[in-house]
Amino acid sequence: MTRTPRTLVVAGHGMAGHRLVAHLRAHDRHGTWRAVVLAEEPRPAYDRVALSSYLEGRSAADLTLADHAFLTDPLVDVRTATPVTGIDRRARTVTTADGTTIAYDALVLATGSRPYVPPVPGHDLPGCFVYRTFADLDAIRAAAREKRPGVVVGGGLLGLEAANALRLLGVRTHVVELAPRLMPVQLDDGAARVLARLVGGLGLRVHCGTAVRAVHAGSDGRVAGVTLADGSAVDAGLVVFSAGVRPRDELARPAGLATGERGGFLVDDRCRTGDPHIWAVGECAAVRGRTYGMVAPGHRMAELVADQLLGRPTAPFTDPDTSARLKLLGVDVASFGDAHAETEGAMEYVLRDDTAGTYAKLVLGPDGRVLLGGVLAGDASAYGTLRALVGRELTAPPDRLLAGPVPGGPPSRSRGRAAA
Repeated sequence: MTRTPRTLVVAGHGMAGHRLVAHLRAHDRHGTWRAVVLAEEPRPAYDRVALSSYLEGRSAADLTLADHAFLTDPLVDVRTATPVTGIDRRARTVTTADGTTIAYDALVLATGSRPYVPPVPGHDLPGCFVYRTFADLDAIRAAAREKRPGVVVGGGLLGLEAANALRLLGVRTHVVELAPRLMPVQLDDGAARVLARLVGGLGLRVHCGTAVRAVHAGSDGRVAGVTLADGSAVDAGLVVFSAGVRPRDELARPAGLATGERGGFLVDDRCRTGDPHIWAVGECAAVRGRTYGMVAPGHRMAELVADQLLGRPTAPFTDPDTSARLKLLGVDVASFGDAHAETEGAMEYVLRDDTAGTYAKLVLGPDGRVLLGGVLAGDASAYGTLRALVGRELTAPPDRLLAGPVPGGPPSRSRGRAAA
């Protein structure tokens, strides 16, 4: 006798939501679940990490994650432009924007996040944008045709991606970062200085340690410039807000679901909310109160929930490895492990070559033998080797691990500096 599949509703079809359904279908050999995926955007999931390549010539189709087999799977029902607007936990149903009510046996919230736009005067003027979707990039590309200068608010990963996009579009770009350095989460002062110098050489003007006080309109009502907190004025025809994200958790309160202190659906280490039939994954999930804005943790959450639905063995979600190697505006940067030497008694070993524009730091344990983490800028070729050594004793002297002979003489070094 054929068994009727149970219904899984997934609210959101971003990268985490897609990974969950793809993992479920790959391992659901008996067809025990039918997935109804309710997407907010007018297209199925795509690779948001590679979104900038859309401005370099790749099409929306090139970046899609949902292939033909996925979209035609009889046990997958993807409904685009159909966001969930309400949850009835007692009836176990969701309501969508078009008024449809859908019953579920299990509900996974994968609503993602929204760009944070500081509430400064003029933030909503024509010519102000965020950097999140294909529609956002299309609008930015249209505005960039005027070739007026642009301002990117935010000097983290997202901000530098947006800055590179404007540069590719031929826009002279200013980057404004509230923190005293670029990429404050990943890099230390030394690496950030190298990054700022190199991106400055590409024509970007970097303003750190300040913020946008106001966005001003011209006679046509569109963006004409910004004023910074230090009183300086910057001429600009467009402003891109890329200063971080906030979890999309607006479904929580009406449904009586708890949220984390900083937002996000509050879930345990199995990604389950206080309701045993509802989970949350990705950027909207606050695992034990903490949200994660990177793809890898979202994928781990997605697979964890899919495995639970299938009754497969699982392990609790633990703090993920947030190590990363990136190429931003052509500059190699990487951070891994305890990059900021937060471990008590940690020591730092630094190699810096100002001529070559490279910086490397190893964070060592109190005995100077165990590698705890590090930061690389300008040359991240040692990243793979070093990341694999985190938590282990060094296999060679630090300078040999970081680099070979440095052209032009020995680099400047600082050794044995205690962590703050």
